[in-house]
Amino acid sequence: MTDFKEVSDCPITTTLAYIGGKWKTIILYILDNRTLRFGEISARIPAVSRKVLTEQLKELERDGLISRKQFNETPPRVEYCITEFGKSLKDVLAQMELWGMELKNHQTKTSK
Repeated sequence: MTDFKEVSDCPITTTLAYIGGKWKTIILYILDNRTLRFGEISARIPAVSRKVLTEQLKELERDGLISRKQFNETPPRVEYCITEFGKSLKDVLAQMELWGMELKNHQTKTSK
């Protein structure tokens, strides 16, 4: 099966191939300029299952948007942080945040 990251001519489709899905943008937003352990990320997104969070983190790491550092300790410790490449999405995430706030304001005004 061909990965649509390789065949799409649409830049939006290409972007969504990296950050699409329910949790990736939230994970990137949470990791902005900080390093967090798996449990800290999980606590900030209580609606996501550990299995799905693990999958999303692996995909973000595979795509070079976050990095994972494992420490040889007992109990095991793993930390995640955003990479320089991931930081390049900062403006995109900021615009998504602004649009979301505008949408909420619009919904509030139209529901009255």
